[in-house]
Amino acid sequence: MSSTGDGDASGRSPAPDDAPLDEDVAVGEVVDDLPDDSSAADDLAALVDADLDLTADSLEDLGQTAEAAVVEAVDVAQRLEVERNELRDLVQRVKADFDNYKRRQEVQRSEQRATAAMELVRELLPVLDACELAVAQGHADVAPVEAQLIGTLAKRGLVKVTDVDVEFDPNVHEAVLHEEGDGTPVVVEVMRSGYLWNDHVVRAAMVKVKG
Repeated sequence: MSSTGDGDASGRSPAPDDAPLDEDVAVGEVVDDLPDDSSAADDLAALVDADLDLTADSLEDLGQTAEAAVVEAVDVAQRLEVERNELRDLVQRVKADFDNYKRRQEVQRSEQRATAAMELVRELLPVLDACELAVAQGHADVAPVEAQLIGTLAKRGLVKVTDVDVEFDPNVHEAVLHEEGDGTPVVVEVMRSGYLWNDHVVRAAMVKVKG
């Protein structure tokens, strides 16, 4: 049957051996469309290098910033230390000045009290001299008054200078008479009593000296 044979020759399906060829062609086209491996690797390496350079630059900048911050912190700490020392020295000076001021004030008040007391004793000298003279003239009733007055003042620091046969001391004695003699000048007579107030001379004793 020639018609059947012609139909097989012109209308048959593709042979099975033709299909793999078409698939190879398609795969080849896909492979051709893929980027070259070496080019992709180069691009990736370039990106990595760029990232590394950026990271290195960032780290360098960060290091410089940190170093600058450390230097500034050290500078601030040093300035604070200097200011702290200056403030401490100032406080110590102020305290020392205040302590000195208090001592000066206390000394001044003490001297003022001593001066006021000495002035009071000076004002009482005529009374003391009158009492002493009255006792010397035989007014026995005045003796207790003189003794009480002298005793009260002695508790506050009064010392009566009346000793004889003692070495002449120009600080507490005033020589109004002088008798020739050998050796060191000695007080032989007290003509008017002297007085000391807390080791300060209120009035020197008028004396006669021999020697």
